[in-house]
Amino acid sequence: MEKNCTDNLNEIKNLLVQLTNENYTQILKHLSGATIGQHVRHIIEFYQTIVDIDTRNSINYDIRRRNLRIEEDINYAIQLIEDISNFFCVSIPDRNCKLESNLSSNNNECLTIPTSLYRELAYCLEHSIHHQALIKVGLIELDKVDCINSNFGIAPATIRHKKSCVQ
Repeated sequence: MEKNCTDNLNEIKNLLVQLTNENYTQILKHLSGATIGQHVRHIIEFYQTIVDIDTRNSINYDIRRRNLRIEEDINYAIQLIEDISNFFCVSIPDRNCKLESNLSSNNNECLTIPTSLYRELAYCLEHSIHHQALIKVGLIELDKVDCINSNFGIAPATIRHKKSCVQ
C-alpha cells in the first residue's frame, strides 16, 4: 500500500518540477477559479492526516491544516511530497483506527466510523487520483498537458480495463 501511495505522490512531484510557480498558482477558468496548487494542497493534506495520526488512532480529514503556503509555493509542496514519501518508505503496519467526520453541511454532528490505516491510505490514493484528473483539466487549459503521461488522473482499474479491451 505504501508503495502505491509513494508512486502516486512521485507522479505529482514529477509534474510539479516541470511547472513554474506561475502555472501552479494561476487561477483557472475550467477549475471554477481554483488553481493546480489548491488541488495539490488538498492531496498533500489528506496524506498528512495519515502521517499525523494521533495517539487515539483517530483520523479526521475535516480538521486538516489548510496551509496556504502549500498552494502558493511549488517548491514547498515538492518538499512536503518528499517528506510524506520518505515516511512511506518505512513499512507501516496496518492497524484499526477510527474515522471521525461530519458528513453533513447543516449540523455539527461528528460521526465515528471504524476503519483501518490501510483502508484510509487506499482512500487517500483514490482521492488523489480524483484530484489529479482535475489537475489534468487545468493542465489542458495551461497548454501543459505534455507534462504528464496519458494515465495521469485515471484509476488503476480503469487503466487495466482499457488494456483488456485492446487485447
